Amino acid sequence: MVAIIDNTLGAVFIGFAIACTVFGMLISQAISYFRNYPGDKSIFKILVVVILILETVDQCFIGHLVYFYGISNYLNPIVFEQAKTTWSLILQLTVGAVVGAIVKVYFGFRVWRFSDRNIWVTGLIMILALGQLGLAFAFTVEAFRLPSIFAVHQIQALGTVSLGVGVITDIITAGALCFFLNRLRTGLQSSDNLVNALCNYAINTGVLTSTVSVAVLVLYNAGPANNLYFIATYFTLSKLYAISFMATLNSRRNISGRGTDRQGNTTNHTNLFHLGTRMPSMGPSDLERWDKVDPPMFPSVQPPSAFHGYSYEDK
Repeated sequence: MVAIIDNTLGAVFIGFAIACTVFGMLISQAISYFRNYPGDKSIFKILVVVILILETVDQCFIGHLVYFYGISNYLNPIVFEQAKTTWSLILQLTVGAVVGAIVKVYFGFRVWRFSDRNIWVTGLIMILALGQLGLAFAFTVEAFRLPSIFAVHQIQALGTVSLGVGVITDIITAGALCFFLNRLRTGLQSSDNLVNALCNYAINTGVLTSTVSVAVLVLYNAGPANNLYFIATYFTLSKLYAISFMATLNSRRNISGRGTDRQGNTTNHTNLFHLGTRMPSMGPSDLERWDKVDPPMFPSVQPPSAFHGYSYEDK
């Protein structure tokens, strides 16, 4: 009986504690964003608010699950043995998938911008992101039909494919961003350092979310059937996606050396050079605007001599 409690209530409680910590980090990132970027685009402010609302609801669902097992049924061992399914647990999985899809689509627009409207790569990322969301909805419908949480292994194939698609999406997105960003190298230390910083952010966010997704995948498939460790690990996944989104917004002007909205804006003049088969370079003032949803406007390609002394003003 003790082992059952450890594998159910114990796992859920630990997952809830970690999720609370990560949720606090997300709130801190959101506060920092609204303080430092009061003049940011409305679309980003809306996305931040939507993600915060969804993650708050997500955390409430997890809290309800802990309350159900730890308070309402603390003297009912049958509940632990049967691992009765709660509506809050199932909907928490769905809300987490929605947050993950929003962040993946946002990163997909980054690829769209830096790839000069490469519809194939961007389209693949969008299809995978929305496809995983569809699989998550299907998983939700099937989960409501299960007699217990332990029976979730009956729909193991659906859950495995959904998690696997998420890992693949993260890897493709990070790889595509690094590839297209590297095409913007100019040989100038300032702009190349900016490219390196953006690549590092893309890799780090992709590795973090992919690692947790793989951990959930392994625990779901390789772990014993009568434990909730994979669910406890999943509690933090959507919050890590949300934090990666917030960290990306908060780091924009720090990466480009422009401070924040409160520190005022400066105007950058950057020479553009056409280097062989490389695309015309985007200087720091252009690169910092990768977060815009609209695709970039590249200057027309001219002979190398025509670019000497040419400047582009960041408007």
